[in-house]
Amino acid sequence: MKSFERFDRSRDWTAEETLVIEQVSRLASEAIAPRTEGYDERKEFPWKNIEDLRAIGLAGIFVPEEYGGTPVTYRCYLEVVRIISAACAATGIIFGTNSATAKPIIEFGDEEQKKRFLPRFAEGALGALAITEPHAGSDAANVRTKFRPDGNDIVIDGEKIFITTGDVADFVLLFGKWTEIEDSPKAVSAVLVEKGTPGFEVLRLEKKMGTHASSTAALTFTGCRVPRSNLLGKPGDGMKVMIATLNKSRPSVGAQALGIASAAFDDMLRYTNERIQGGKPVVLHQANTFMMADLATELLSARLLLDHVGRLVDEGEKDIGVEASMIKIKASDLAMRLTTEAVQMFGGHGYTREHRVERLMREAKITQIWEGTNQIQRQVIGRDLVAR
Repeated sequence: MKSFERFDRSRDWTAEETLVIEQVSRLASEAIAPRTEGYDERKEFPWKNIEDLRAIGLAGIFVPEEYGGTPVTYRCYLEVVRIISAACAATGIIFGTNSATAKPIIEFGDEEQKKRFLPRFAEGALGALAITEPHAGSDAANVRTKFRPDGNDIVIDGEKIFITTGDVADFVLLFGKWTEIEDSPKAVSAVLVEKGTPGFEVLRLEKKMGTHASSTAALTFTGCRVPRSNLLGKPGDGMKVMIATLNKSRPSVGAQALGIASAAFDDMLRYTNERIQGGKPVVLHQANTFMMADLATELLSARLLLDHVGRLVDEGEKDIGVEASMIKIKASDLAMRLTTEAVQMFGGHGYTREHRVERLMREAKITQIWEGTNQIQRQVIGRDLVAR
C-alpha cells in the first residue's frame, strides 16, 4: 500500500540503521519465517534463529559500546523487534525479553555489574525477567519471594511463574522483598541470579495457547545463595527498577504485536485479492473493503505511535509510562482484532493450519496480557487524566 511505503520512506534512518534493518529483514524472510511453523508444531526452542541473530551482531544492539555492544537507537530496536516478530512471534519475544533484562543493568547496575554481565549479552547470552508469582501478577508490589541478607550473601526463597526463557536463560533478573525492610512495596528489590546456582530450579514449562517455541517456565528458589554484589541498586530499589524496566518493555510488546498484526494483514490482503467469490475478488465486496480499510488505518496509526514512543526515548524523555501503556494497548488490541478478522476472511481455510493466520491469532492473545494486562494499562492512562 502506498501509505505504508510513504511512511517507511519518511523514517529517516541513518546509514547504519538502514543496514541493520535490511539485514534483519533479509534474515527474517529467508531463514526465520520458513522455520516458524516447524518450531511451533514441535514446541521447540528456536535456537537456530537465535544463533542467526547473533551471527549478524544483533545480540549487542542494546548494549553500550564500552561493554562490547553495537548500539542502535531505541526506535530502531523497536523496528527490529517488529520485523522479527512478523516472521516468528516466539523469536521476537525471546529477543525482546533479552533487552528487557539488559536495560535495568545498564540503567541501575554499578560498574562491576556492567562489566560482569553486559559483555555476555553482547556475546549472545540470554536473560530472563522474573516478576510474576502465583499470588502476584499485575499487582507486582505483593510479590512473596524473600531476599534475606546473610553476611556477604543473599539467601533467596520463593517461586515465580510465567517466566519467558526462564529455563534456558544464562541469568535471571529476579524481584523479591528484602526481609530487613517492612513488608510493603518499599521492600521490593532486584537481584541477578545465574543459571546453575544451587537452589535455583525449573519446576515446569507451561502448556500455552500460542508462541510455543518461546518457553515459559515456573521457577523455584530454595535457600538459593547469591553474592550481595548481585543486588541491583540498593535494598528497596526494586519498584523503581521494575517500573523503569516495564516502561521500556511495554513498547517492545507493542512492536511484537504490530509484527503479528502486520503479518496477518499482509496475508489477508494477498488472499482477498486472489480469492474470487460472486464473480469478483473478496476484497471488492463492500463489507470486506470497509473492514480492511479500517484495519489499514489502525495499523498505520499504531506504527506511527510506536515510532513516536521510540523518538521520545531517544530524545531523553524519562517519563514515558503513559505512552508506553498507550502503544501496548493500541498494538495488542489491534493484533487480536486483525488476526481474528484474518481468520474470518480465510473462511474454513483460516481455521486450519494450512495458513499461518490460525497461528497468528493464537500468538496475538498474549500481547494483551503479559507485561501488565491491558486493563492495567488503561488504569495507568486513566490516572494521568486526573487533573492535578
